[in-house]
Amino acid sequence: MSTTWLVTGARGLLGQDVLAELATDPDAVVTGPGRDDLDITAPDAVRTAVAGQRLVVNCAAWTDVDGAERSEAAATAVNGTGVRHLASACAATGAVLLHVSTDYVFPGDSRRPYPEDAPTGPVNAYGRSKLAGERAVADLLPDTGYIVRTAWLYGSHGANFVATMLELASRHETLDVVADQHGQPTWSRALARQLVALGRAALAGRAPAGIYHGTSSGRATWCGLARETFRLSGLDPERIRPVGSDRFPRPAPRPAFGVLGHGNWLRAGLAPLPAWDDQLSAALRTTRFTALAAAARTR
Repeated sequence: MSTTWLVTGARGLLGQDVLAELATDPDAVVTGPGRDDLDITAPDAVRTAVAGQRLVVNCAAWTDVDGAERSEAAATAVNGTGVRHLASACAATGAVLLHVSTDYVFPGDSRRPYPEDAPTGPVNAYGRSKLAGERAVADLLPDTGYIVRTAWLYGSHGANFVATMLELASRHETLDVVADQHGQPTWSRALARQLVALGRAALAGRAPAGIYHGTSSGRATWCGLARETFRLSGLDPERIRPVGSDRFPRPAPRPAFGVLGHGNWLRAGLAPLPAWDDQLSAALRTTRFTALAAAARTR
């Protein structure tokens, strides 16, 4: 029996991987509009898109953290109000909504992984805009809304930290990288698989609605991620030099600690995502990253 899926933001880093994962399922009937095809801030367009869908995976988002600091209302229109439109449309039709959120809803002042029910307290406009979206899902879809917080995403599509490090390796002998921010590097393809598995578990009645943390196990710094990327790519990790965040002042403050706990996956009968370094090793064997690494080794 076929299942209809709507993937919003389907041209983005994560959205493309969700589409690729669903393409392996012969029973999935998938609609994947990009930003130019579906503006989630337009309620009529959202209602039309959601009609007839059984599962909605929301990968559409304003992701420019510094841009959100300058234009909070515009960011909130997408990350907050737009998500409310999606949740309202899903509530009207009975569709399940899987909404992708962020570790930036937390203040980043912890020393232990944040559990799913930890108090929120974003330190920047982007985090506040994403928290508004979470609240919309929780308010309108208490039984069929799933909030999946992720962080430090990288993958085969679009701009991301891992690709940037390999690109810079081709042009610079050494790179200064922040070593005082802690998080969980997460491969977008692995998260896509987890989202699809969660959607199936939701339809089967095995996964309680609520919050799940879709980040890798373990933790790293940006410097540690860069060094491991170099090491696994056949480059000298000592070319990465650790520095403090104060070396790279940004308009939006960043949480110093974004490590998340993963307890709720067991409630859904699913394992959390694997360790970040194992995911990185698998990701670096894919076409985009092997090509970037090869170019960096021949500089």
